[in-house]
Amino acid sequence: MNSPFDPDAPEPIVRRDFLKKLSAAGTAAWMSGEPQIVRGSEIRHPEAKADSCILLWLAGGMAAPETFDPKRYAPFEKGMAVDSVLSTFDSINTSVDGLKICEGMENIAQIMDRGTLIRSAVQPDLGSILHSRHQYHWHTGYVPPQTVAAPHLGSWMARVLGPKNPVIPAFINIGQRLEGVGEKEELKAFTTAGFFGSEYGPMNLPFPEEAAKSVRPPGSMTSERFTNRDKLYRKLVDQSPHRDYASDHQQESLLRSMDNAYRLLNSDERKAFDITEEPKEVQEKYDTSRFGRGCLLARRLVENGARFVEVTTEYVPFLHWDTHAEGHSTVARMHSEIDRPISQLILDLEERGLLDRTLVIVASEFSRDAIMEGKPGSEANDQATHKVDTITEAKHYGLHRHFTGGTSVAMFGGGVKKGNIYGKTADERPLVAVENPVTVTDLHATIMTAMGVSPKTEFVVEGRPFYVTEDGKGKPVMDIFA
Repeated sequence: MNSPFDPDAPEPIVRRDFLKKLSAAGTAAWMSGEPQIVRGSEIRHPEAKADSCILLWLAGGMAAPETFDPKRYAPFEKGMAVDSVLSTFDSINTSVDGLKICEGMENIAQIMDRGTLIRSAVQPDLGSILHSRHQYHWHTGYVPPQTVAAPHLGSWMARVLGPKNPVIPAFINIGQRLEGVGEKEELKAFTTAGFFGSEYGPMNLPFPEEAAKSVRPPGSMTSERFTNRDKLYRKLVDQSPHRDYASDHQQESLLRSMDNAYRLLNSDERKAFDITEEPKEVQEKYDTSRFGRGCLLARRLVENGARFVEVTTEYVPFLHWDTHAEGHSTVARMHSEIDRPISQLILDLEERGLLDRTLVIVASEFSRDAIMEGKPGSEANDQATHKVDTITEAKHYGLHRHFTGGTSVAMFGGGVKKGNIYGKTADERPLVAVENPVTVTDLHATIMTAMGVSPKTEFVVEGRPFYVTEDGKGKPVMDIFA
């Protein structure tokens, strides 16, 4: 894999350089004082259209032509030319007249009348089109490295909006392991509150079926013993020899995060983390994968006052949506994992009267193409592992290259129009956005506007401004709102 900073550097130097820069930013955040919000007369927060946000993250590079934006279908034939492949799935009708998505997503097809489909999201190449850089960019709005650790989108909501329910963590991250997987340090770099401090960081629940264990004392520990252990831990933190290397703000933020955790473990709301509380027939509707069970957990958490929940199919190099090999068969499997849970989540929120005030986003870091890396004119390094001109084996049949010229984002609830299509990509290669391109910065501005946060929201960190959208320049796409 090539470097995010020096495309020609060998692997050992690449990783060291990447992590060194991210670590430096993290250290700066830990040592910095409390960031001060700027309330200038020019900043006016919009009226919130949503109170909660669920991000369904299809990690690894969801190919739009294989999901929400089908193109000309070319079924597998031995000896077919690679450049003839635009979509390896046929298209199907949806609940919206004239809107088609890919086969394998029949349940999602029936809920498209509940939301807006953006078909013209675009990403920059960032030098090299690497998952680590693009996932960091998408989740924080900033391209790494930064001189300070940029907060995750969920941390911005936790800091600016605060919790809906003081017992439920404002930011919960479901489905992504941060240990024991490839690129774990890169994943940790954006799964953080950055300079805001620990109390605004995510509660990480990699296995939704085990989430209930995370909110109760371990094993057979008595409540008295748990209370005593908590007191001892606070004392150790407060008297740590490392205290001199951290700002008072960061130390106090850590202690407040411990307060929040202790309060949750002693509350009735902790039942929200137990998906086995759901009727068996409901559990079965979501039980397609960890992602599916995560969608059920997200619904329960939002019902109980979570502000921001991310559910991910999990990023692991060369697995799931990272379809460098066996592209078609891998995407077929991913369809089966996401189709029913996403649909059921929208229907359940709607049935409970929660969808109107919950913004649900389905997104990925970039799209894919069979022959093109990046977009026209890109000099990005090719990440494909199968570089053939003619398809002779089934494993070559699929979209293997990273593509940044146009992808899809689906949005439901949260004040967005119903049954709406925004933007368009070309019908023939290159499949770039040809109508109403939406950048990551403007997409963030749109999300924040729906949540009642001005895209110009500004904090002063180490004496300089830091904005919720890059340089405060994000422009919300108001045409998607009802």
